[in-house]
Amino acid sequence: MIPYRTPTERATASERVGAHLRAGRVLAYPTETVYGLGGRLEPTALERLVQLKGDRPFLLLVRGPEDVPGLEWTPAAIRLAERFWPGPLTLALTDPAARYPARVRGPDGAVAVRRSPHPAVAALLDAAAGPITSTSANRPGREPARDARGAAREAAGVPELLVLDGGRLPTGPPSTIVRCADRVTVIREGAVSRAEIEAVVELA
Repeated sequence: MIPYRTPTERATASERVGAHLRAGRVLAYPTETVYGLGGRLEPTALERLVQLKGDRPFLLLVRGPEDVPGLEWTPAAIRLAERFWPGPLTLALTDPAARYPARVRGPDGAVAVRRSPHPAVAALLDAAAGPITSTSANRPGREPARDARGAAREAAGVPELLVLDGGRLPTGPPSTIVRCADRVTVIREGAVSRAEIEAVVELA
């Protein structure tokens, strides 16, 4: 477990975190909602997540659109990102050339992306030099972890797991998920309300 609460702690850990990710390994880390699990878009890291979470698509944490080239940023997606990012809003975007791994594409082929406001995530993405996968640090059917010890306990079966301790997170709703394609639809209402979304874009 690595202390990851202050700028100094995150800077000290940067080299180790980057090397861990480049080796295809998985991290547990804090976000503004819950502790997450993730790694780079590499087969080994993806399969380690599948072993814990099952065969389900994982979203991507990004610094911005430049981290996910090839995804289709519709005018609605751009407006929503400008209004709510960084924040608890996940955008499901079309991957027209199917350039992203199946593990991060949903049944309709969309890739879900989010820019977190948590400073630990920003430091983590800089260490990764690109996007990382994200799924809540809990086994299916259990509550998401709110602290580093809980994340370590829930993900105990993941080989070579590195846990970043960002402290205890407050209880709150998950991110809202919005599908941005020909039509804009709310897949899951969470921290950003449907009314807030409708104030920015027209919903189907």
